[in-house]
Amino acid sequence: MDQRIAPGVPAPPGLFSVPLSATRRGARLARLLATEQLRSWELPLDPARLVVAELAANAVLHGRVAGRGFRLTLRLDPPSVLRIEVADTRGDRLPVPAPAAEEPGESGYGLLLVGELADRWGVRCGPVPGKTVWAELHVPPRR
Repeated sequence: MDQRIAPGVPAPPGLFSVPLSATRRGARLARLLATEQLRSWELPLDPARLVVAELAANAVLHGRVAGRGFRLTLRLDPPSVLRIEVADTRGDRLPVPAPAAEEPGESGYGLLLVGELADRWGVRCGPVPGKTVWAELHVPPRR
């Protein structure tokens, strides 16, 4: 997949980044594009596409600002780490995972799932005015 990080600037190998609309359709497109990128890198689809789906859905549900989208970034760090980042424009709403003993509400399972599937995950401030939720997965080394 020939992706560009800016018009006329090709992405370096092992990097995929795309802006998407903060809509249900944008979240679905994030999962579909991630699936195709994982295939092109010859990586297993799961659990990465499940993590992308959850983080993108959270960006749409909890990180949405009218008229602004979110950015999906996949980065393959040799030899075997896939970093998934979803950046939205709501820096004032940081995700807080429910304690393991506490039962999540009706829609509180996304980050619990990410926590179970990812080797590490977290949140960082930025790009301003937003936040980036990230997850890292160990993947088989590329051939």
